[in-house]
Amino acid sequence: MASQHHHPHDHSYKLMFSYPEMVRDLLTGFVKEAWVEQLDFSTLEKVSGSYITEDLRDREDDVIWRVRWGDDWLYVYLLLEFQSSVDRFMAVRVMTYLGLLYQDLIRQGTFTPNGKLPPVLPIVLYNGENRWTAAQNVADLVEQVPGGLERYRPDLAYLLLDEGAVISDPEWSDHMRNVAAALFRLEHNRD
Repeated sequence: MASQHHHPHDHSYKLMFSYPEMVRDLLTGFVKEAWVEQLDFSTLEKVSGSYITEDLRDREDDVIWRVRWGDDWLYVYLLLEFQSSVDRFMAVRVMTYLGLLYQDLIRQGTFTPNGKLPPVLPIVLYNGENRWTAAQNVADLVEQVPGGLERYRPDLAYLLLDEGAVISDPEWSDHMRNVAAALFRLEHNRD
């Protein structure tokens, strides 16, 4: 697993994404899916995101929000990654963190009206110099197997927002009026 390397501005990013306007702008500006328009951003609530993993690393860098999506809550798990190298096994980490979040929701009795767990959108926000090349689904990290055994292979994807790739995309608009976009521009111009 890649080593966690904290940049001096890690805390600043976490602080910025502790504001609902920043999370709203991140979702509306960079998640290009129709369901985002159905979110009630006036209901954005920050949720505790401190979990201790088995190896006792504190996950306080993560920011978790929930927002109403119709009658249900959608949880948005932001993994803020400030690393000098791409973490090849990020999909496994995401799966672990989501498992911890779901365990916490079970302990709290937080279920949908149908008695199920709420949906979670895992977002990895990466601002490293190199482009992100790691698998975005844990299934891509597990060897394919013959016969019916593949149905037991885990399958969980995360949404990657690689700031450098976003900025260099020809469809990127320097005129986007969005706080998250302004942060990406600032980060990109800093280098």
